[in-house]
Amino acid sequence: MDSAELGRTYMHEHVFVLSADVQQNHPDEWGHEDDRVVDAVRRLKELAAQGVRTIVDPTVIGLGRYIPRIQRIAEQVPELNIVVATGCYTYDDVPFFFHHRGPALSEALGTEVPDPMVDMFVGDITDGIARTGVKAGLLKCAIDKQGPTAGVERVMRAVAGAHLRTGTPITVHTHPGSHSGREVKRVLCEEEGVEPRRIVLGHSGDTTDADHLTELAEAGFVLGMDRFGLNLETTFEARADVVVEMCRRGFAESMVLSHDASCYIDWVDPNVMALLPQWHYLHLEQDVLPYLRESGVTEEQITTMLVDNPRRYFETASVSEAR
Repeated sequence: MDSAELGRTYMHEHVFVLSADVQQNHPDEWGHEDDRVVDAVRRLKELAAQGVRTIVDPTVIGLGRYIPRIQRIAEQVPELNIVVATGCYTYDDVPFFFHHRGPALSEALGTEVPDPMVDMFVGDITDGIARTGVKAGLLKCAIDKQGPTAGVERVMRAVAGAHLRTGTPITVHTHPGSHSGREVKRVLCEEEGVEPRRIVLGHSGDTTDADHLTELAEAGFVLGMDRFGLNLETTFEARADVVVEMCRRGFAESMVLSHDASCYIDWVDPNVMALLPQWHYLHLEQDVLPYLRESGVTEEQITTMLVDNPRRYFETASVSEAR
């Protein structure tokens, strides 16, 4: 699709987040497939009814990505675009599949061995995922409070390699409390040559340190203020107020908004989910945007964050500009 057709876009939402091995071997936890699909269709139709036209779903290896299920759901919600991702999600080591492949063999063989992750990611982008014909629209990696472990750096560099071959933008799960955005800058930008404007630093809204966020915005990154409703270690007001402050500082063009919500996530006990009544797709429209408006954020700034910035992120570079 043309990026001009994205419309109002939530830049970090999942349909499902699953532990694939657990679900395959203990299917009672998941329940009935048809029931899960019906529930997802209902939730996504409610979101589309609010005027949202696109969600970006950064579910990759490590998060239970299964595109045929997403296709089945998307076919029943034609009013909503779902942009899917490729990449690998880890805070520490790479999956065992990669332990004795690629760079891990370089020292033993005495020669540099290419990382198979790069070709896998590129294939998802250029050929499609798992023979479905669905092509990934962005790349995903992660760095959390554990910092740049060997596995995390390996995935980050593989994501950079795929980006430089295809021009596909990147989103990174970050941990702003440990200033991991600086490590993203070092590895992806300074060492691998990715332009900061092609990178969303996910979960930037987990901090209220506006000075640190200003540093990252001034470096050119897009800040993912994308966990609205996930208020176990913070508050609704804290998440909203830092967006207000960054808009006041003139950085509306550096932020995108979302919830990091899902129709179902098996990482969280249902008893904990009950403590998060605002963590759902409708929270931005129902609660966050009215609060932002009341706090002085303009309609132009809201449109910038929800429409203009997502469009710019996807259309900034073409494949011909990739190195």
